[in-house]
Amino acid sequence: MSRNGYPHMVVDDYVDKLRAKRAERTRALAALKTREDALAYQAKLRQAIARSFGPKPKQVPLALEYTGTLQLDGYRIEKLRFQSRPDFWVTANLYLPDQLDAPAPAVLGACGHSDLGKAAPVYQDFCIRLVNNGFVVLIYDPIHQGERNQYTLLDNLGLANSLCGAHNVMGKQLELVGDFFGSWRVWDGRCALDALLTRPEVDPKRIGITGNSGGGTLTEWIWANEYRLSMAAPSCHVTSFLNNLENELPTDSEQCPPGIIGSGLEMVDMMIVRAPQPAILLGQKYDFFERRGLQEAYAELRRFYELLGAEDNTELFIGPTVHGYSPHNQMAMVNFFRRHAGLSGPAVDLPPVAQKPEDISVCPEGNVVKAGSRPIYEFIRDRAVELAAQRTPPADQAAWRTLLTDLLNLPPRSGVPHYRVLRPQSIGDKLWARYAIETEGPVRAFMRKRLVERGWHNTLDVEPEICLFLPHVGAEIDMQNSPCFQALNPDGAVYGLDPRGLGESLPTDTSAPFFHPYDMDYLHHSFGLMFQESFLGRRLFDVLRTLDLLVAEGAATVNLHGRGQGALLAALTAMMHDAITSVTLYDAPESYQSWIDSSVADWPAANCPFGVLKYFDLPDLYDALGKRLTIVNTWGPHGPGVWE
Repeated sequence: MSRNGYPHMVVDDYVDKLRAKRAERTRALAALKTREDALAYQAKLRQAIARSFGPKPKQVPLALEYTGTLQLDGYRIEKLRFQSRPDFWVTANLYLPDQLDAPAPAVLGACGHSDLGKAAPVYQDFCIRLVNNGFVVLIYDPIHQGERNQYTLLDNLGLANSLCGAHNVMGKQLELVGDFFGSWRVWDGRCALDALLTRPEVDPKRIGITGNSGGGTLTEWIWANEYRLSMAAPSCHVTSFLNNLENELPTDSEQCPPGIIGSGLEMVDMMIVRAPQPAILLGQKYDFFERRGLQEAYAELRRFYELLGAEDNTELFIGPTVHGYSPHNQMAMVNFFRRHAGLSGPAVDLPPVAQKPEDISVCPEGNVVKAGSRPIYEFIRDRAVELAAQRTPPADQAAWRTLLTDLLNLPPRSGVPHYRVLRPQSIGDKLWARYAIETEGPVRAFMRKRLVERGWHNTLDVEPEICLFLPHVGAEIDMQNSPCFQALNPDGAVYGLDPRGLGESLPTDTSAPFFHPYDMDYLHHSFGLMFQESFLGRRLFDVLRTLDLLVAEGAATVNLHGRGQGALLAALTAMMHDAITSVTLYDAPESYQSWIDSSVADWPAANCPFGVLKYFDLPDLYDALGKRLTIVNTWGPHGPGVWE
């Protein structure tokens, strides 16, 4: 693309919104003066957290199985598995000190983002340090880590060919059925705690939780939802949502609870909700979860503990190195847990010796799916089928509009948006006028118009009948490379529109990184989800506001065209705006159900409205558009043109 002058527009808009939320929260925290004020604040936090992480699945028997024991110097490792959902198996290692003469304090270990899961040397290390200091430790494999690779039987992994990419693929499929990947991982952790509590060696009143990075996330999320835990030590994750956003740091699907920011919460509220129970925040000096956010979070946490008269129950430790559960952080955790578990004497720090992954593997096959566990995509598929049998799509256009307004959290529209006339652009032998349409606050949609006469680029003159094109990634890309765009109204005016985050405000220099499951478009979507907005809905809003302008300037008939992601927007727009006479879709997504049936789908997460399959699938929308709709061709869950 020759122009890309607005790549930070969407991030800056979210930053402004989040700063406003933060200002409200800061005032609310400052107003807390008494213990009663603090307890009332916690009650509100519990409600918001329950909305983001609930509802809970049905409890099933653990069906605990032990598959072996490894005796080592001073402790043993028992290998076990249990189910957290029917035939959904979790693998774990239990570290037990030798010669316990009374129930001991225990720790639930949460793994960070490592393919090896519980077998990663750094995570074995913190378990060994704890068991050498008298703790029973249960560490388990999170979904799609260690022995729980969910895609081991699949050939086409698409965007799920990396650990974090796979998490985000699972996340967007769960969003389609109105579920949250983080809730699945929290539930596994709560079932792991159930397994730990079956052991007579464990004192149920002294149980901590710790983990690093993604395990730090799990520590916070489980801590906020599981009141049987008595102490916590998250490492290398606690910062602020604002800090991550300002630093343009995308995080995994499970790290973005739906509606959490919209409810007014910050990340540290997941720790505040459990005060005055003992909690230490661990970070690193050179972490990408930047220490400014950690220090700010700790200041808020400590003040809250002070309100409850328990300032000795919280600490901050920042290690001297980069992101990771370094020995410094591990020993800070061990010392904190020893003190609050009532263990006397100095801590032991023997150099840990990690075992080979195969020696502590629970399944002979090394993988739960190969051993008979159902993979997560089968559960998602079952839920989608169940929703399809239950739903009734809207009966008429009015009902469709009401549903889409609510589902996509569309703001109200009023008046005619202001527009700016930008510098024109020559592509081949054609001159294109350019306009910036102010659709919402600082957000602009960027429109191009192919001119019949050169020199007519200084004004916006709209014909009674127009052709408007919504691109897959950007209007300029399609006008140069897409035959469907180039064939439109060859002798007349054609309009191409870039909604937010596409084309002129594309957050990356080229289109290829756009489809990476961890890139900036994903960041926009995930923050929209945490705001309890819909990034797809905001793109739709940009199109609707542009149409409001075009109609006000004289358009009576609009022939709408869309390709790829633009095809989805075009179908939604045609249902929402009266000016649309016809709508033509190229490379349209065939159905959301196909994205689930394929086990892995490559379409960007922003195209997945949260809970949409409770209400309709795309063929229902296409049918409702009736004779106005023409579908030239469709794309399946993997493209082929998703990457084009």
